[in-house]
Amino acid sequence: MELFLFIVQTNHKKYIFFILILLVYDLMGQSPSVKERITNLPNFDEKPIHYGYYVGLNSYDFKFEYVDDYYRINNYPDIQVNSTSGFNVGLIGDLRINRFFNLRLEPGLLYTQRDLIYPELPLFNSENDLIREVKSTYIHIPLLLKISAKRINNFKPYVTFGISTDYNLSSNSKNTDDNSSNVFRTKSRSLNYELGFGFDFYLYYFKFSPSIRGIFSIENELISDYDKSSPWTGNIKKMYSRGVVINFTFE
Repeated sequence: MELFLFIVQTNHKKYIFFILILLVYDLMGQSPSVKERITNLPNFDEKPIHYGYYVGLNSYDFKFEYVDDYYRINNYPDIQVNSTSGFNVGLIGDLRINRFFNLRLEPGLLYTQRDLIYPELPLFNSENDLIREVKSTYIHIPLLLKISAKRINNFKPYVTFGISTDYNLSSNSKNTDDNSSNVFRTKSRSLNYELGFGFDFYLYYFKFSPSIRGIFSIENELISDYDKSSPWTGNIKKMYSRGVVINFTFE
């Protein structure tokens, strides 16, 4: 039995996720003296199409690009992002290409929250102006290529990569208020690329797959305030989401 420890570093806070995985000592090869294990779901991977669902956790932050490095020129610290753990839930459609390649569509719902902590700029009037809560509810639609290794008994590792699009139901993009009224606005749609890895475990009745994946936005998500000199958005050139998700898949 082995304990896989994943440590995700986000905003100088360590989020530690434990996935307890049962493995036999002969995963990478079988000694002739060891009794052969019973193979669960021997024909599962031969199906041209199959379905499933997943549940999981996430942690998101933001990456900022500043206007002319304003903060550094004026010796201000960067905007800090305090992330909270969110949750994911979704469905899976899997199309078999061949023995090692599968094309997967994994639409789901992701909820997360990030708190922006601003440096104490002269333009801020109170401590309440230094904090902005950014709540996000994403309809997340990834299209992924899954590349699997050779199955060993009832275990198989894999990697995934692909693209995804997010529709943020909490973006405030159509809100006529901005940060002067304590409303932080982001764009309602973004495009991402994704990279991850996981393990397939063939159980008696179903296949269980824990995985970890990084999600990286490639589009600017910020909607600037109406005032070009706004202390909340005036110094931000671009803002991108970055997230780590851990999913537990049942197929």
